[in-house]
Amino acid sequence: MPVHEFHDEYTLAETADKLGQQALKLKLIPSFVVRYFADSREYYIHNEESQLLTPEEAYLYFKKLIESSTK
Repeated sequence: MPVHEFHDEYTLAETADKLGQQALKLKLIPSFVVRYFADSREYYIHNEESQLLTPEEAYLYFKKLIESSTK
């Protein structure tokens, strides 16, 4: 059975933060900003598209970047 890193929206956002930091250390992205709201977060990734992402989108984006860099 797979072990999940998150169980709710808060832990998903925390996992996205960690993956973002890892992507920065690997120099896969130049920078990212997290805007904190009372009930959610927004991720701004500074790159060619300069996109705003939800925690779910940020998690998937960072995970894909990191996995593709380690292949």
